[in-house]
Amino acid sequence: MKSFVKYCNVSRFPFYCCKPVIAAVHGVCFGGGIDIISACDIRHCTQDALFSVKEVDVGLAADVGSLNRLPKICGNESWLKEVALTARNFGADEALKFDLVSHVYATQEEMVKGVLDTAKKIAEKSPVAVQGTKIVLNYSRDHTVEEGLQFVATWNQSQLMTEDIPKSGLAVMTKSPMPPFAKI
Repeated sequence: MKSFVKYCNVSRFPFYCCKPVIAAVHGVCFGGGIDIISACDIRHCTQDALFSVKEVDVGLAADVGSLNRLPKICGNESWLKEVALTARNFGADEALKFDLVSHVYATQEEMVKGVLDTAKKIAEKSPVAVQGTKIVLNYSRDHTVEEGLQFVATWNQSQLMTEDIPKSGLAVMTKSPMPPFAKI
């Protein structure tokens, strides 16, 4: 039981990590792989990626997060139940169609470049704003709009004293490059 709980914690890490986590999938992503990528903030894959929620083939309900996270990610309950109950494989185009991934690339090299470009764009932003955005999006996923608005108002009030807001605001208003930000 202890090792199972430890594995569950590993699959939760991307969701609770204070930095955005980008999954880059090429090849096969079955079972535990789906558990981990479903906890990531952004998911990209190659055209040859193959996905499956395989647990029913081994006599289990997927128990490390897939069945909890995928309904919030994919949006189409019928499709999700079909792939989870049949354990059928699905490819990159289907993963894109049902929002499991946000980009599909022809090759692994193109995907790595795309993922690094996305990471670079995020890294150029205020770390305070990036962390706050991730936290608010994660909170809002499981709460009402009103609760989310209250949460973001409280969150932003706590961030008003950082240097990132005046630095970012000045750069945007003067159309200057973003300044270097302090690490958090």
